[in-house]
Amino acid sequence: MPRTFYRRGPDHRGGQPVTFLDVRRRFQFRSVEIGRWVTEPEKQASAGLFYDALCDLMTILGGTESLISLRGTLALQYGIGGRRGVSAHYTPATRSFALAKNAGPGSIAHEWFHAFDHYIADKLYPTVGKGDFGSKLWLTREDAIEHPLNDYLQACYRAVLLDPTGNQPSQLFRHSARADKAAGVHYYSQPEELCARAFEAFIQDAGLKNAFLVRGTKETEEAKLGLYPQGDDRERINQAFGRYFQALGAALRRSEG
Repeated sequence: MPRTFYRRGPDHRGGQPVTFLDVRRRFQFRSVEIGRWVTEPEKQASAGLFYDALCDLMTILGGTESLISLRGTLALQYGIGGRRGVSAHYTPATRSFALAKNAGPGSIAHEWFHAFDHYIADKLYPTVGKGDFGSKLWLTREDAIEHPLNDYLQACYRAVLLDPTGNQPSQLFRHSARADKAAGVHYYSQPEELCARAFEAFIQDAGLKNAFLVRGTKETEEAKLGLYPQGDDRERINQAFGRYFQALGAALRRSEG
């Protein structure tokens, strides 16, 4: 029996069923692959969940379909190519994001931002490596391409990674580094992970709600450990993301109109 997920938002498909082909066509993903262990009823239910989640993401960001598929460069996988213990992941080498069949829901916003952070790197800096993320480059580079949108994006990275003075690591980084030390890993405090989790919080705080798109930034153990922005920092980061995506969406609509 397909699971249900809380959602509060507009009807994007006129009450009609949709398929993964509709998902690919609407957003012009490079490809959409479904695992062979995904049953037909699961496929039908999941297609509608993905369609609504991606439309909701587009609505929250004020963007266009091309933003969601990153101008047709992004591939989507569901129930395929999973990693043990990992519910969802983005692979820079293939520019694809994958969600596990049973554990992936709620991870779309996080993985989409990884894809975006990777895609935007060579729009922000003149020379980048194939696997570079804009957020990680921002910490060490000072040769950003001059453009108003890049100024807004750098303000997002600054709000996530540094404190309000801009001179010290953010509270989010400090909490994340502490969690890494306790677990003996270097994961939570990586710039691309900090920014993806901050983006999750921004999406979850939007008026439109979709638990298949994002969940867990407020009440989970991770949230209680401070692994998502909190309080004034969260508001400051949300405002930075809001300004950036509002400006980006307006620019996309002008160029595509």
